[in-house]
Parts: sequence; C-alpha cells; structure tokens
Amino acid sequence: MKDRRWQLTLAGGLLALSAALYFVHYLLFRDAHHIFLYLVGDVAFLPVEVLLVTLVIHRLLTAREKRQLLEKMNMVIGAFFSEVGTELLRLGAAADANFAAVRGNLVVSGRWTRRDFAEVGRRLAGFDYQVDASPADLAGLRAFLSARRDFLLRLLENPNLLEHESFTALLWAVFHLAEELARRGDLAALPPADRAHLSGDLKRAYVLCIAAWLQYMEHLKAAYPYLFSLALRTNPFDPAAEVEVKAA
Repeated sequence: MKDRRWQLTLAGGLLALSAALYFVHYLLFRDAHHIFLYLVGDVAFLPVEVLLVTLVIHRLLTAREKRQLLEKMNMVIGAFFSEVGTELLRLGAAADANFAAVRGNLVVSGRWTRRDFAEVGRRLAGFDYQVDASPADLAGLRAFLSARRDFLLRLLENPNLLEHESFTALLWAVFHLAEELARRGDLAALPPADRAHLSGDLKRAYVLCIAAWLQYMEHLKAAYPYLFSLALRTNPFDPAAEVEVKAA
C-alpha cells in the first residue's frame, strides 16, 4: 500500500512539474500554438518510444541478464563436477557393462570443435547404456554420496537453477539416488529386483551427468582454457589422463 502511494505521489508530482514548466513557457513567449504543437508531437511519439523500450532495449537487457545467470550457473556446475560429478562418472562407468563401446566418444581433446561436441552429444543420446551395479558398486556409491549430502542440498537451494532445467534434473536424479541408497540396509543382501531398481536410478543419474559433462567441457574450452586443460587431465573416461603436466 505504501509503495503504491509513493508511486502515485511521484506520478502526480511529475505531472504537476510538467504543467508548471509549460505554464512558464507560455508566460515567457505567449505562444500556445507552439506549446500544443510540440505537446501533440511528443505524445504521438510515445507509442514508438514504448515499442523501443519494451521490445528492443528490454529484450537486450534480459538477454544480458540471462547470460550473466548462465555464467553463474556454470560456476555452480563446475563446483558440482569438482565435488561429485567426476567421481560419479567414474562409478557409473565402472557399473556400465557397455562402457567400452562408448569410451572413445568421451576422450575429449583440445582439437574438438562445437560440431564435434554436438555430434558426440547426438551419438550418446541414442546409446544403450547397460548399468548393472554390484553390491560393491552400490556400497562405494552410498559412502561417496552420503559424505556429500550437505553439498548437494546447498546446490538444490540455489535459485539460479531455474535457468538451467537439465542441470536441475541431474541434481534431482543424484539426490534421489543418494536417498534410495541411504535407506537400504545390507546392500549385499538385496533381492535382484531391488538391485535392478537401484541400477536404474544410477543409470538415470549417470546418463544425465554425461550430457552435462559434455556441455560443461564445451563451455570450458570456449571460455576458460586453463580450466579446460585441467579437465582434460582429469577426464574420468580417458585411461591415459594424468593430472601432472608432462614436458612437450
């Protein structure tokens, strides 16, 4: 109510100031024709001004704000892969019986172009992942995700997630997997149907994580070459990757 009263007061004050200035103009020059001529011209231009502000300037500002939000989201995604994602990819690949057939697509190099990333993304979208987690796989995954539960919760609280639906889906999949594993007792005694259910949860998170990882690698290559270099040297899919920089 107070905000509306303040807005009405401001509007009334501005209109009164405009009327006062027009009156002063009339007192000085005694030319009502000139006043109404420019008044009508200014009013006639208002629709064009509104068009420029709402459809052009507003759109440019919105696009700029969206780029800034996506940049912040990429920082969040980087933290996710540093704390959770890279190890999750390793664990998922270890449980994927069909991983050998897809490994070559995920050995990213500095020579990749946007077309290479897009082509690999399309290829992997139709790949038949065969995730069948053993009790040992599930036990290691449960311990790993349990230790990072607070980190995942903080990521879910980030309001910028609304700007990145695919990463939000990934976080929910990972959090759901962590919840499912946390509620199980002896993983070695699970019935086959329940182990298959957990393998399906792992597959969902694993597949979404691969897609997000590819997008993140493409972003790093374009915007942050030094971070891209580290990501290449810690690629969970490259058996030859070594974090130490070797002499040329």
